[in-house]
Amino acid sequence: MNRFFTSWKFTYALAFALLVGMFALRADDPSPLKILRNKTFDVMQRVWPREPPPEGYPINVRIIDLDDESLEAIGQWPWPRTRVAELVRILVDDYHVAAVAFDIVFAEPDRTAPAQLVESLEDITPEIRAALLRLPDNDQVLAETIAGRPVILGQATIPRGDPPAEGDIPRVVGFGIKNNTPGDEGQPRNHLLNFRNIERNLPELEANAPGIGMFSFSPDEDNIVRRVPLVVAVNGELYPALSVESLRVVLERLQGTRLSLFFQYGSEGARSVAFQGSQFSLPTDASGHAWVYYAPYTRDRYVSAKDVMDHSADPALLVNTIVILGTSAAGLQDIRATPLSEGLPGVEVHAQILENILSNVFLTRDQYAPMIELAAIIVAGLAIMVVLPLGGALWSLFAVILVNAGLMGFSYYQFREEYRLVGFVYPLLCSVLLYTFLTMMNYMREEQAKKQVRGAFAQYLSPAMVEELASNPERLKLGGEMRNMTLLFSDIRGFTAISEQFRGNAVGLVSLINRFLTPMTGIILDRKGTIDKYMGDCIMAFWNAPLLDDEQVDHSIDAALAMTEEVERINVIIEAEAKAEGRRFFPIKVGVGINTGEVFVGNMGSDQRFDYSVIGDDVNLASRLEGQSKTYGVIIVIGPNTHAVAADLYATLELDKIQVKGRQEAVTIYTVLGRKDMLSDPAYIAFKAKHDAMLVAYRSQDWDLAESLLAECRQMWPSLHGLHDLYAERIAEFRINPPGADWDGVYVATSK
Repeated sequence: MNRFFTSWKFTYALAFALLVGMFALRADDPSPLKILRNKTFDVMQRVWPREPPPEGYPINVRIIDLDDESLEAIGQWPWPRTRVAELVRILVDDYHVAAVAFDIVFAEPDRTAPAQLVESLEDITPEIRAALLRLPDNDQVLAETIAGRPVILGQATIPRGDPPAEGDIPRVVGFGIKNNTPGDEGQPRNHLLNFRNIERNLPELEANAPGIGMFSFSPDEDNIVRRVPLVVAVNGELYPALSVESLRVVLERLQGTRLSLFFQYGSEGARSVAFQGSQFSLPTDASGHAWVYYAPYTRDRYVSAKDVMDHSADPALLVNTIVILGTSAAGLQDIRATPLSEGLPGVEVHAQILENILSNVFLTRDQYAPMIELAAIIVAGLAIMVVLPLGGALWSLFAVILVNAGLMGFSYYQFREEYRLVGFVYPLLCSVLLYTFLTMMNYMREEQAKKQVRGAFAQYLSPAMVEELASNPERLKLGGEMRNMTLLFSDIRGFTAISEQFRGNAVGLVSLINRFLTPMTGIILDRKGTIDKYMGDCIMAFWNAPLLDDEQVDHSIDAALAMTEEVERINVIIEAEAKAEGRRFFPIKVGVGINTGEVFVGNMGSDQRFDYSVIGDDVNLASRLEGQSKTYGVIIVIGPNTHAVAADLYATLELDKIQVKGRQEAVTIYTVLGRKDMLSDPAYIAFKAKHDAMLVAYRSQDWDLAESLLAECRQMWPSLHGLHDLYAERIAEFRINPPGADWDGVYVATSK
């Protein structure tokens, strides 16, 4: 089950599900994603803000600021409508502005008008009352002033409440409607912001104003104003924004003809607001909004109303400009957060969008932008899913960086060159998340594989070799293979006699075996050997699997020699223990058989239980050689293939040509007398020459010479008395029963 959950198949199923989930989340586009995307657009605006229009531009935008200085000089707001009328007259007639737009609603009669004063004053004479009533009405003065002048009044939308009463329908600017999707019979207002009613100006003012526009706008979910509506729907009718209406009024005066507005929409929503007979076409998003490309805040955009009233303002700042009447005075400010500023007078938003329109620099986010972002998620995700298994984590990380750099570069190019808003952060996060997920799953899979390797080989190999194998599992062929290997069998001689001491004391016997096997195991593992199994007091080990070992013969023989040395140390300890306990001391003696050859190695057993082991004829021969060590009176017996490598590394001695039980072919067997330093020992060299000569005489059936040489060998190497006794017995037997003229010198073993 764990193997399934960490397989590539399961990983890719989860990765694909994750990719689909991220795609679906982007298609749903919840508020947190919108906020995150908009924040990246804010960063772009802060890094690359719009350049303000240069001086001398055909039509510029200025804000007539009802600042603190103006209120101090002229009086608190609201000013008398006559004073507002004077401001309009000075701007149009004296400073020759292109248009005056109000970011203000004159919804109620002027409280300073004569008629209003008469109602509020008490104890006035009839003559004074009559004189006041004969004075011009302030609102009428303003109405007459704006008549014939390029003045655009502002209106505010009312989201809730009752629709306008019959006979109180707000004035509607003529809108032409163009459906860009044939067969789509949907109402255009269905795509726009819809409101119940309008906060209007006084009827006499609206009747005389050349233009009326909406100045209402709403911030995004994070309270930042990024977009303003260019057209809204109120009670079923379409109304333009203050900026759009201001431009229409200016264009009418320049062209001398009445201009109509056209609202274009399609099945996906609003598309643009255009001017009949003009090159101006203002792109919008699906809800009729325009994205504001902000320029940095500058006081050069503001002109104090006081300076206008006293004619101290620079005429060059106002001539042929669209001016918007607003305020930056403390207590009157409509403060808004924008991508470039946390607090900006709301009137500047209208000025900024007008500058966008006049300079024909629009930020757009059309219906294709979401499609591009969705495609980026799929392309980036699939690229990572393809590259990761092929190139690994490092190349996949490079691919992720490359893909994300491409996304960022594309988004940057679209913003800087096309003024198009294409979000890259969410596709970037998706690719990083997918890469992290796949890398984590790959890590888990590798850890699971390492865990399996550790579990499978911890009982066979040294911890260092297990870790090496776990770190490089590609070096392991778990299915099984033929491989040249060196096999070692070791057994305790006379174990039956030893075990009789512990009759009725099984714990003591087990303790003795463990005391023997533990250091023997350590010796083998330290020399890169693999423990195949324990069979009572017998150890089976091999070299060159599962990890390759170019020095397998050297390591195996070195292990055998170290084992004999360790046995001597153990015997010293257990002899002391036997004396202390009053037991007879039986020394541990071992026999070791080593053979090299082609064998099959791999997992063997059943589906329920299996071991990593070896089988083959050379395995059996190694076992038989271990059994012959007792026969020849030596500790170590090695086969011919092992000797072919070991002859230059160790002091070896030929024992016999033997046909072991269960094998038809005869092999030459050898023993190991010492390490490499013995090869140059004169005593060894002389003894080996004498011993080889004895074997030649023995196989030539020259029994007298063989006995003579054998006697000399006894004197030269007394520790091999068991081997010499064996040959002495054979020579005596062959004297009585000659082997025959066709004898090839091969001894046929009758025991294992």
